[in-house]
Amino acid sequence: MADLGFARVDLTREERTGFPEAIFCPGKTPREIREIARALLERTSSPVILTRAGSRVFKEVRHLSPEASYHPRARLAVLRRHQGPPLGTLGVLAAGTSDLPVAEEAAITAEACGAQVLRAYDVGVAGLHRLLAEADLIARADALVVVAGADAALASVVAGLTPRPVVAVPTSAGVSPGLPGLAPLLSMIAACSPGVAVVGVDNGFGAAAFAIRLLKARGEGTD
Repeated sequence: MADLGFARVDLTREERTGFPEAIFCPGKTPREIREIARALLERTSSPVILTRAGSRVFKEVRHLSPEASYHPRARLAVLRRHQGPPLGTLGVLAAGTSDLPVAEEAAITAEACGAQVLRAYDVGVAGLHRLLAEADLIARADALVVVAGADAALASVVAGLTPRPVVAVPTSAGVSPGLPGLAPLLSMIAACSPGVAVVGVDNGFGAAAFAIRLLKARGEGTD
């Protein structure tokens, strides 16, 4: 642990859990974010990811690493990526274009942490032929992250097409009665296809974290 006074930075999280410490930016000052990022870069070899990061935050930290990249749609900054061969192949599917910020958060996080990512976007069940056209991608993936709002039926349909684990991400996009994202969340939890794990609304990062653990466990099981 690195005690910075305002934060206790977990330097061994990847060793313990298989997924590295990340920096959640809202509520932190640019200076605090910079110092946490510096500690992770200097004292670990893990990927360094900043979530829900604005362009101002990236300007504060980009000088810390020659690898630094910013992804405004996903609101992610990546300062260091996984070193070594890919852990496996992750398919990331999004039902509609409005779901892309969450899908890209999942995809870029997974890439930074060692997955080879295959993307299929705007493949919602309102046009089922679009999903069926991606059958090869679904078959090639070792695990899948499915992002959808509205009725969120895409997760259940995908899980009925593949033996691979499916991580479902409900989004707040689309028309939903009550709290934003509640309808797709309940729909995914009640999926009729078995084998669907569900994370919180708009939590693409959490979906990627779970998927990376799945890929690592799969790799360890083949040793």
